[in-house]
Amino acid sequence: MASNPITEAGEKTWFGHPPQLARLFTTEMWERFGYYGMRALLALYLAQWFLFDDSTTGGLYGAFTSLVYLTPLFGGLIADRLLGAKRSVKLGAIIMCLGYLGLCFGGEQAKPVFNHAGQSYEVQVSKDETGRSVQSVVTTAGAYAIKGNEDGSVTLQGSDGSVLPQTIAKGEFKADAERDPFWISVMLFSLSLVVVGNGFFKPNISTIVGTLYAPGDRRRDAGFTIFYMGINLGSIGSQILAPIFAQWFGWWAGFGLVAIGMAVAWSLFQFDGGRLKGYGEPPADVGEKSRFYVYLGVLLAIPVAWFLLNNAMLSAQAAHAAASEGTGILGYLAALPLLGKILFGLFVVAVIGIPIWAARVGTREEFEKMVVAIVLVVMSVVFWTLFELAGSALTLFAERSTDRNLGFGIIMPAGSVQAFNPIFIVMMAPFFAGLWVRLARRNVEPSIPVKFAIALVLVGLGFLIVVFGASFADSQFRVGIIWLMLLYLVHSIGELCLSPVGLSMITKLSIARIVGMMMGVWFLATSMANYVGGMITQFASVETVGGEVTNPKLALDTYIDVFQTIGLWAIGIGIFLFVISPLLKRWMHGVV
Repeated sequence: MASNPITEAGEKTWFGHPPQLARLFTTEMWERFGYYGMRALLALYLAQWFLFDDSTTGGLYGAFTSLVYLTPLFGGLIADRLLGAKRSVKLGAIIMCLGYLGLCFGGEQAKPVFNHAGQSYEVQVSKDETGRSVQSVVTTAGAYAIKGNEDGSVTLQGSDGSVLPQTIAKGEFKADAERDPFWISVMLFSLSLVVVGNGFFKPNISTIVGTLYAPGDRRRDAGFTIFYMGINLGSIGSQILAPIFAQWFGWWAGFGLVAIGMAVAWSLFQFDGGRLKGYGEPPADVGEKSRFYVYLGVLLAIPVAWFLLNNAMLSAQAAHAAASEGTGILGYLAALPLLGKILFGLFVVAVIGIPIWAARVGTREEFEKMVVAIVLVVMSVVFWTLFELAGSALTLFAERSTDRNLGFGIIMPAGSVQAFNPIFIVMMAPFFAGLWVRLARRNVEPSIPVKFAIALVLVGLGFLIVVFGASFADSQFRVGIIWLMLLYLVHSIGELCLSPVGLSMITKLSIARIVGMMMGVWFLATSMANYVGGMITQFASVETVGGEVTNPKLALDTYIDVFQTIGLWAIGIGIFLFVISPLLKRWMHGVV
């Protein structure tokens, strides 16, 4: 097929679609190249450059990604009422590009230290003959290699007790690092730029895609399918290349690469040659003065995001400690960072309040549909919480407890493992699209609740596959990469069951007058899922010194224990949803 055939009406098209779709597809591909490349690096960057412990890394990563998925709600509203979708996309692209550039500047790497009895000692990190990291505490009496023990204590090999004891019990030492507060602030500021910029970019480029098609145009769904393929193509490239660049040249090169991708996305919109004229334009009745206030609001939003991220970073250890000490749900919630309290509060109010409101003002049918919508929202939180561990807990697991040797002397960077997901999506999406059509023709297509249930079972099964694979770990307590690849395969199938129907079904089930609110709840649920994913990463925390684990066996056991727990819970919740799916289908009243 030619890329620009002429329709009978003489209109040029791109693969049968409006030609503007090509520009939007390419822009989205490069923007996602930037975001997913950055995500492939972030958790490892926090753990290995700034030498944050896993509690802080998980808490900060979860806070960042939750804000990334929350701000589009506000960016979409601002575009609709004041700025217009096209200007919003350009503004978001510029801000995100600056954020990625900021991450290129991390200052001097943090210096690991070992604290005991009020004293701080330098830590040296080296490699032994097998390539395994060896951390040594440097004292006036010599350097002692640190060996982590299964009970959480450490043994300082070679110590005679004159300066430090040979064995130090858990809780009597702390591995930390000397960090420059200025560069931490730069990192947080850069992440804040990405958060705010994404809020303007992500919802509004999709809005422009929708405006390419007249109401009732049957090409719309196919157009969005093509558009979203750009997401996966962009993420494949960056998740492979950005970690390689970071490994070969330094972190600055990985982040620099994604900044270039974001700059390309901006240039495609800024220099569109008039191809997008008339699409995504600002409201005619809004003057420049009103838009000035938008730009002023952006300047105010950036420090707000910085404050929330900084608060999450500073509060991460306290929240993790509260959970570990069994203070109960109230004690844990009280220890949460401000962002966590806000998200949990809003989510609980929405989940409880919306059905109550629907029962009071709507018909019985409307109430039942709203109950189904809320159930699906809650189930989506469970799925995306575990699915989005790809950028945090699973990346750390890939770095520390996975044999990433692909053969022929090729070692896959840990961040590049995330590329398995978009690769599988691109390979399997056409098959699943055709599968649902064929099943629908035979009247045996699974209902939406059943698809959600299948997705939950699969996301849990993915983790149990890795648990099973751990029984074949090598002598260095590393799991073969094939098991992680199978996890991503199963997770990708789950994504194809849930993701294409989620938001569409929520809007169809909602009472007409609150469709906008329910879309906001969906964004809130996705944001909530990413935050909870950061919490799970905290529960999977392992002891590190200088960014490296002190006991590989204990690290593997910790990850496998967490993976087994969340895997079984996800499967159990999926089975529960399957059991109640006939009731939910009946309460959907024919919505498909």
